[in-house]
Amino acid sequence: MATAARKASSAAAKSGAPRPGAKGAPKAIPNTPPITRDEDLHAYREMLLIRRFEEKSGQMYGMGLIGGFCHLYIGQEAVVVGMHMASKPGDQVITGYRDHGHMLVTGMEARGVLAELTGRRGGYSRGKGGSMHMFSREKKFFGGHGIVGAQVSLGTGLGFANWYRDQKSVSLVYFGDGAANQGQVYESFNMAALWKLPVVYIIENNRYAMGTSVSRASAQTDFSRRGISFNIPGEQVDGMDIRAVKAAGERAMEHARSGKGPYILEMQTYRYRGHSMSDPAKYRTKDEVQKMREEHDPIEQVRARLIKQWKVNEDELKAIDAKVRDIVNDAADFATHDPEPDVAELYTDILL
Repeated sequence: MATAARKASSAAAKSGAPRPGAKGAPKAIPNTPPITRDEDLHAYREMLLIRRFEEKSGQMYGMGLIGGFCHLYIGQEAVVVGMHMASKPGDQVITGYRDHGHMLVTGMEARGVLAELTGRRGGYSRGKGGSMHMFSREKKFFGGHGIVGAQVSLGTGLGFANWYRDQKSVSLVYFGDGAANQGQVYESFNMAALWKLPVVYIIENNRYAMGTSVSRASAQTDFSRRGISFNIPGEQVDGMDIRAVKAAGERAMEHARSGKGPYILEMQTYRYRGHSMSDPAKYRTKDEVQKMREEHDPIEQVRARLIKQWKVNEDELKAIDAKVRDIVNDAADFATHDPEPDVAELYTDILL
């Protein structure tokens, strides 16, 4: 053990990296993947943007400025941010209807996303799609989809296109624990495994689907094992810890990108709000939600690490929050005052 420690210390010295315990080096944390100060700061800002955006969306929905369905991503931010940090340019993203965070992390502008929620001309679907139907080919975001599980077969098709064209891109397919029980999911698994398609299936297990606990709805509650009969490897991941998500994403994407076929990641996460804005979430206790907020919140974990481990001062974090709030407030102002689509838009973008 002592010899191994000396070798590690010598290697660190040669590489220029600070030795564990050296001045200026963070203390080693057992059983957690490494992450840099800059990566933590980036993750903090990205997750905070999603959180503030979703809070504003909920507020505007309550004011009647957003109609239809609206599903918030509050609590699950580490999943999509960590996966995006592990991805490469050209990788595609497709998901279900809890999609605002996925759009923002790909670089889609808050203005355009929120304007779509309010049905305005400047929205990503020109005000005709709403919360569940946005798309940006430029940002490689291939949509939020309102039909439960439909995006899984479409995302598998993206992986097929990558394979057919001999591209090195990976299709990241997000769906929930409820959608994991849909039949088209397993048809997609079979095709992806048969042709070794570069697809990573990310199951965002927030425990309640539309309102039913996974223990009451799923015979196999370990969703990472759902691909066993197709020889698809999988793993369970702490979806509330950005470090664990990023590390798992890197493993899964390397597997898919190298020609070994699809991979399943079960992200064990939690949504603080109801399934949609019309869901009072009476199927769980307030104490359960509060406990998750206090002990496992993905943003607070990073914030605490930035202060204690990386010695970032409170003023710098407040400045990040202020900048994020400015972005969201600007988006809200735009989404409130941008004109509604012209009536002629009723007849455009229609496939006959």
